[in-house]
Amino acid sequence: MGAVKVATIGATISACLVTQAYAELGYPEKEELKFGFIKLTDMAPLAIAYENGYFEDEGLYVTLEAQANWKVLLDRVIDGQLDGAHMLAGQPLGATIGFGTQAHIITAFSMDLNGNGITVSNEIWEQMKKNIPVGADGKVEHPISASALKPVVESYKAQGKPFNMGMVFPVSTHNYELRYWLAAGGIKPGYYAPHKGDISGQLDADALLSVTPPPQMPATLEAGTIYGYCVGEPWNQQAVFKGIGVPVITDYEIWKNNPEKVFGVSKGWADENPNTHIRVVKAMIRAAKWLDENNNANRPEAVEILSRSEYVGADYDVIANSMTGTFEYEKGDIRDVPDFNVFFRHNATYPYYSDAIWYLTQMRRWGQISEQKSDNWYMDIAKKVYRPDIYAEAAKSLIEDGVMNASEFPDFATEDGFKAPQSDFIDGVVYDGRKPNEYIDSFEIGLKADQSL
Repeated sequence: MGAVKVATIGATISACLVTQAYAELGYPEKEELKFGFIKLTDMAPLAIAYENGYFEDEGLYVTLEAQANWKVLLDRVIDGQLDGAHMLAGQPLGATIGFGTQAHIITAFSMDLNGNGITVSNEIWEQMKKNIPVGADGKVEHPISASALKPVVESYKAQGKPFNMGMVFPVSTHNYELRYWLAAGGIKPGYYAPHKGDISGQLDADALLSVTPPPQMPATLEAGTIYGYCVGEPWNQQAVFKGIGVPVITDYEIWKNNPEKVFGVSKGWADENPNTHIRVVKAMIRAAKWLDENNNANRPEAVEILSRSEYVGADYDVIANSMTGTFEYEKGDIRDVPDFNVFFRHNATYPYYSDAIWYLTQMRRWGQISEQKSDNWYMDIAKKVYRPDIYAEAAKSLIEDGVMNASEFPDFATEDGFKAPQSDFIDGVVYDGRKPNEYIDSFEIGLKADQSL
């Protein structure tokens, strides 16, 4: 009897706490939700929020559904078939400014930092390797510059053979990272000219970049259709496991702690469901913290979850190769990369305006934005799409719930949404989000701020 009384009292206290939390934040306007994702390890915050019951703690009953590709995913968020989705960081920005599909998409949650790599075929690797210095341990020195690839590309060009590479979507981080790496090594990745109806991104290109869905990257490489690609995990490590390619660089080495995916919803959905939106962000913040806490102690459990067919569906060992703090380059060349996947530390979940502006500068650099824009325009678009105000509401609610501490978040009283100028790029160029046009003008390859095609 005593045990029953204790259990009853505990349940009553728990119910009171939940009711109090609901009263402070407000009940969710919509309880049954469907979220989309692509089969990549960085969808992990969604899977963990679901599996650990964090969505249910917020009174939300969520269905997670894998999508065929990034375009289908975006279209389904726009037409309301999905309430929200794991998105490329450039997707809400691209849609809002009308590159491709026109729709006002917002994000209040950054899903992760880093997590991508650039892989080349074995044949290309053997040609590149001759141009890369070797350390005292006999291993090639990292990071590997695209200057090692440049003679290979020039050789193909001289033979009249196109040098084809894959990336996952025109407004993907992968597109911009691959372009950044190539250009830093003296290889022109080509331009877009949407005002002329050319959205191939291959104008005046040394290397021809085209879209390949992430899970198809290894097979496309093996078939010889492309010679290399930039993609998220587990599809770089899959190439190593299959013995068909070599990851030559991670995005951590291209831009240390770069923002990667975001959680996106339509502006209309966010306006109709403000409490629901805050609660979704709360659940995902908790999931991100769980993924990183205790020095990644939960990663093996996360890998087991992600390896299930309903999520990423790749072998446990393939996913674990990068998710647990190491990364394998050439077969057997395993190196420590503890921050290859970051979900919470370094304020990874906060939607910084400066992150949004970086993507916009790359859109302008490669012609996706066809005309010069003022510095204020970049700021206005960032504020229209990135919503740290919603994130702050979610974080404050978690603090009030006693689930998290204020020290785990930026100081919302002083945070202005801009990171300090960043210099951790492979080419050493400094990025200051407050000076986008000055930044665009600093590159040797790429449109200058006042140029158009």
